[in-house]
Amino acid sequence: MTRTSFFISSLFILLSLLLSKAGYSQAAKAEADLLDIMKSHDAIGLSVAVVKEGNIIYTHSFGLKDAESNTPLTDKDIFRIASISKSFSATSVMQLIEAGKLSLKDDMSDLVGFKVRNPNYPETVITLKMAMSHTSSLNDSEGYLSLDVINPAKNPNWAKCYSSYEPGKGYKYCNLNYNMVGTIIEKKSGERFDRYVKHHILDPLKLYGGYCVDSLDTSLFTTIYEFDSVAKGFKPAPMAYAPRREEIKNYVMGYSTPIFSPTGGMKISATDLAKYMTMHMNKGIYNGTRIMSEKSARLMQKKISEEEGYGLAIMNVDNMIPGMMMTGHTGSAYGLYSAMFFQPKEKFGIVVITNGCSPVYTDGFNDMLKTAVNSLYNNFIK
Repeated sequence: MTRTSFFISSLFILLSLLLSKAGYSQAAKAEADLLDIMKSHDAIGLSVAVVKEGNIIYTHSFGLKDAESNTPLTDKDIFRIASISKSFSATSVMQLIEAGKLSLKDDMSDLVGFKVRNPNYPETVITLKMAMSHTSSLNDSEGYLSLDVINPAKNPNWAKCYSSYEPGKGYKYCNLNYNMVGTIIEKKSGERFDRYVKHHILDPLKLYGGYCVDSLDTSLFTTIYEFDSVAKGFKPAPMAYAPRREEIKNYVMGYSTPIFSPTGGMKISATDLAKYMTMHMNKGIYNGTRIMSEKSARLMQKKISEEEGYGLAIMNVDNMIPGMMMTGHTGSAYGLYSAMFFQPKEKFGIVVITNGCSPVYTDGFNDMLKTAVNSLYNNFIK
C-alpha cells in the first residue's frame, strides 16, 4: 500500500468513526428525550420510527409490551393502530376506482344496498366521497359496530345516525362511515375485507399485519392499557384483540364487515407502518412497488374539508410540528394512541405508538404523541 492510499484509507476510517459517533450521540439524545417524555406521561410502552428522504433511518421501542409479565417491547411487536386503519380502507377504494369498479360520485344507497339518506335532506345524494371525507352528515350516536344501526329495516332509530347539516356541507368525524366503506370494498372486489387488504396492500409491500386476529401471530400482540382516571392507574384492554370467531363463522359478505373494523382494526408494527406511510409520502409507491396511482395518492391527501384539513382518510395539520404542514392520521382506542405523519415535500415522516399513557391533550392531539413527534423531528430531521 502506498503512503497516499494508506492516508486516504485511514482518513476514511476516521471519518466513518466520527460519523458513527455523531449518529450514536444523535440517537442517544433522542432516546433520553423519549424516556423523559414517557416518564412524564406515565407511558407503559412506546414504539417509534423515523423516515428521512424516503428511507427508515431510526426505529426503537421502549418500555413494556406487557406489564403483568414485565415483557419488554420490541420493534417486531404489533399494535392495533386504531383510526390510522381508515387509510388502508381508503387506499383499497382508490385501487377499485382505478380498476373501474367504483367512483367517488357513487350513491352510498346503491353501494351498500339500503337507503342511506339524511331524513332532513332526502333529495341530497350521499356519495362515497362524502363518506370517506366525513362530510356525509353521518354520526356515531347509534353506534358503528354493525350496519344494523343505519339500516332502516333493522333499526327504528336509524334517523338518529344523521346530523342536522346537509350532506356535503359540513364535517363530522364518524367511524360508521368507514365501516360502511369496508362493506363496499367487499361488494366490489368479491374478497373478504381483511383478505383484500392483505392481498392488495400488505403482501405487495411485504408488511406483516392485518385485521383478522386469527390470521396473525398473537404472541406479537402488544397488550393495550386503558387509563383509569378514578383509580389513577392502568388496566389491560383485551377487547382490543377480540377474535370474534363466532361472528366470523356466520359472516355475510358485504354486510358483516364491521366485525373486522375497517375503521380501526389494523394490527401492525411501528416499523411496518412507517414503510406504509412512506408509500403515501411517495405518492403511491414504495421500494419499486406501486400500490396506487400518483393521482389517487394526491386525491387522498387533498383537503376536502378545508377547516379540518381532512381528505380521504388522510388529514393535513399545521399544529403537530410548529410552523410545518404535516400529512397523516392519528388513532386512539382502548388506551392506545398512535400517530403517523409525514411531510411530502421534505420527504420525512414519523410514526409514534404507545400502548398506554396518561391521556392529556394539547391542540387536539395526545400530548405524549405530539411531544414525541417533535423530539424525533428535532433530533433526526431538523
